[in-house]
Amino acid sequence: MFKNIVITCFLGLSAVVLGAFGAHAFKEILTSDQLLSMETALRYQMYHVIVLLFVNTFDGFSMKQKNTISYIFFLGVLFFSGSIYLIQLTSVTAKSIWFITPLGGLFFLMGWVSMIVIFVTKRKNQ
Repeated sequence: MFKNIVITCFLGLSAVVLGAFGAHAFKEILTSDQLLSMETALRYQMYHVIVLLFVNTFDGFSMKQKNTISYIFFLGVLFFSGSIYLIQLTSVTAKSIWFITPLGGLFFLMGWVSMIVIFVTKRKNQ
């Protein structure tokens, strides 16, 4: 769990740093559409940081469940937000990695479904 919390904190920190750059330095080099895309990536990253903090401090999940959900959401942030950052901040084109962003979205969905299954299963077993 400690590793999950440290990774989560790093993701939160990087979202704040990238957001600050977006509000200042990136305004000079990115178009308004690129900034909007970056904002979407940052928003989804931060939403999932908050969820990861909940997951890893919630006593209702086993350690295995915490790890599974965390790894799924980590992959979601990496693929979804990471691919958007890569496209907007480098010469990599969306055309060349078009499948990575939706794959990240799929990981986000899988993480949420995993939590639903855990909560419903626990409810049935009570």
